[in-house]
Amino acid sequence: MDDIVKQALLKWPNVPACYGWLGLDARGNWFMRDDQAQAQGPFAGGTQASKGSQLKHEKLIDFIARNYDADDKGQWFFQNGPQRVYVELEATPLIWRVGNNFAVEDHLGRSATVKRCLVDEVGCVYFETDIGFGLVHTADMNDLANAVEQGVWSPELVSRDSFEAQYGFRKSPEVLQKQ
Repeated sequence: MDDIVKQALLKWPNVPACYGWLGLDARGNWFMRDDQAQAQGPFAGGTQASKGSQLKHEKLIDFIARNYDADDKGQWFFQNGPQRVYVELEATPLIWRVGNNFAVEDHLGRSATVKRCLVDEVGCVYFETDIGFGLVHTADMNDLANAVEQGVWSPELVSRDSFEAQYGFRKSPEVLQKQ
């Protein structure tokens, strides 16, 4: 977490959290969800309009990445100064990219070691790694297939319905907050 964020938390410790305004899609893209986007429906499983506007500003994306974490309830958030902005997840809290020599990196740019390779009932592939759980980016399926053919990873069939409980994350902090 950035030092400036830590200082803001000390200075203003009781700023209310924000829900529903930030989303992470299945390709590792961040979306700002204003009132109009939120009114169109949920982030996950909603329409393109309910996703909101994709963030393109690199410095803002880098700032979010440096201050992205999870709380003890498995809700992922971006600590924006003193305000915690909870993130709506389309799929998982991390999105994995497969690179040269089957190196694995998350959407935040962090390297990881794959512990397990999982495939769900509809063919989506996930990695359980030393730094967390996430979906493999669809653009990397050729590299993933090559790795499987070479015996680098052996996918295990699992049910996607078990992921939130098994890996301790919540796709929609907003839904949990309203309960």
